[in-house]
Amino acid sequence: MKSDQIIVVIPTLDNDKTIQAVVNDVIVHGYKVIVVDDGYANPVKNILDKHEYLIILRHDVNLGKGEAILSGARKAREMGYEYFISIDGDGQHLASEIQKIIISCNEKNQIIIGARNFDIKNVPNGSKFGRWFSNFWACWDTGQEIKDSLSGFRLYPTSILDLDIKTSRFDWEMEVLVKHSWEKRVIREIIIECYYPSAQERVSHFKKFWDTAAIVVVHLRLLPIKFFYKKKFK
Repeated sequence: MKSDQIIVVIPTLDNDKTIQAVVNDVIVHGYKVIVVDDGYANPVKNILDKHEYLIILRHDVNLGKGEAILSGARKAREMGYEYFISIDGDGQHLASEIQKIIISCNEKNQIIIGARNFDIKNVPNGSKFGRWFSNFWACWDTGQEIKDSLSGFRLYPTSILDLDIKTSRFDWEMEVLVKHSWEKRVIREIIIECYYPSAQERVSHFKKFWDTAAIVVVHLRLLPIKFFYKKKFK
């Protein structure tokens, strides 16, 4: 895959202090970018500098990260792209790491996760536990080895738009992996470097208890359906 064959999608909510730097980083590395404003109080178009490589989509109300990614995916498909990269708007992800994922894409319709190197400063212990807990369920339901199921840095095929996904928020990122794998499609991981700001700087909309509980509910709901898919592909 070549760099001009993908576009970057950034779902964002109230990342006022970081979103411009994130967009600049992507554009400097030569990628076009779709920013999906998922209900900013002050619309993100008022924050970002205009650029020929920048497209802004807006949800007037907050619909959730999953819906924001899907809005970006629909726009990417409309523009003729078969793949897009999703990164977060908080500055954690580095556009310099996109090339690693592009180089490793060698199979049609695969999802590639940028598995974060957590051996760096400022990574909360809660994040490490959450990743371990989420990975357990992800491996169980997908039948594939996944070491960072919570990473928002991913290469997606626009074929995910054809999956029957019921969730719309952080739990969407788990359900899309499961439903993608059930279609006998590959999930791969590439280790990436990332930046974790200090606790004072960090802006996260992930609610540790409720969003973790929602991810567990996804797996409990999918568990009986999993056996139907196993029979379907035998």
